[in-house]
Amino acid sequence: MTQQLRRTLGLFDAVVVGLGAMLGAGVFVALGPAAGAAGTGLLWGLAVAALVAYCNAMSSARLAVDYPASGGTYVYGRERLGAFWGWLAGWAFVVGKTASCAAMALTVGAYAWPGQAHAVAVAAVVVLTAVNYGGVRKSATLTRVIVAVVLGVLAAVVVVALGSDAADAGRLGLGLGTEADPEAGPVSAHGVLGAAGLLFFAFAGYARITTLGEEVRDPARTIPRAVPLALGLVLAVYACVAVAALSVLGAGELGRSEAPLADAVRAAGASWLVPVVRVGAAAGALGALLALILGISRTTLAMARDGYLPRGLAAVHPRFQVPHRAELAVGGVVAVLAATVDVRGAIGFSSFGVLAYYAIANASAWTLGSGLVRIRAAVGLVGCVVLAFALPGPSVVSGAAVLLLGAAWYAVRRR
Repeated sequence: MTQQLRRTLGLFDAVVVGLGAMLGAGVFVALGPAAGAAGTGLLWGLAVAALVAYCNAMSSARLAVDYPASGGTYVYGRERLGAFWGWLAGWAFVVGKTASCAAMALTVGAYAWPGQAHAVAVAAVVVLTAVNYGGVRKSATLTRVIVAVVLGVLAAVVVVALGSDAADAGRLGLGLGTEADPEAGPVSAHGVLGAAGLLFFAFAGYARITTLGEEVRDPARTIPRAVPLALGLVLAVYACVAVAALSVLGAGELGRSEAPLADAVRAAGASWLVPVVRVGAAAGALGALLALILGISRTTLAMARDGYLPRGLAAVHPRFQVPHRAELAVGGVVAVLAATVDVRGAIGFSSFGVLAYYAIANASAWTLGSGLVRIRAAVGLVGCVVLAFALPGPSVVSGAAVLLLGAAWYAVRRR
């Protein structure tokens, strides 16, 4: 069986894959815990997360021009920094994004059928693994439909919330004061950075574009254009949604919410829209889960090619042109996690792993040259490290432990 993937995705498809990965559980779930961390400083946390994500995105896009192969930062770290750093990036990505998959699947279950969230999550993983098995074109087509549904639902939420009598611009807290929402408590730099780390979870989907580098047509032109375009569109959407939710709920109530956007439209007096929001949330999480399984399986493929994972996972299906064994393995692991873990814990754990992944991407980009490339790489690297250690304590401890386990496995394998 051939080990090469087919280049079938153009600019529009690449942007849609990025949108599908980012417009998922992040916008429907992460606003709650982020508001709990930052209080009325939520929008500042969003701005910090966006800045770090932009630097990471541009570093990744620049690297993808030179290394247009499946694997993303696993490949970049290996080629620019050495085999160990490539391995650590791949390990952080696969482990962290597998936790993201579980969070996305559980979001589907929580919104679609709250009483059977874990069962629905497992079913969603099985179905989407089957879709990915049928080829990347089928995945891209389904993602287009999902993105259209999610954008329509989010637009309805923003219009209804901001147009209601419950909306109050004073709750936005742009001055970092507590007078806008006394329930939220004082705003601190640590809280804003913690919120940025949690919200980074919602931005990190643009990596799907670079991990699909082997399946994108003319990657030297397509990827550097698709990454910032997808990121910019998502930032605009997130900013509108965050403003709408804050204006009707306030940071205190938003931080306590398990379903922030459903609560926002309810507070705006539009309870009839709650079922629509639930459908949109489930669809968005499905789109993100679809794109995540794509990205993880491609990184698994690259690591298996180099022998860091079982070489059998490097097989490419002769008809569908997908890494079918890697996809089945990823789907199986995610299904087990979706049946057992908690969504908020999965978000924090995932954020730490993904921030470590992008820290290595920025370090790799630093070696490419000078000027603007190095400035963005430096800002991105420092930002990733700061946000990683501003996450909740359990997320930092578990994330660091998993990275150490990966380093130990590399050392054992070398011997």
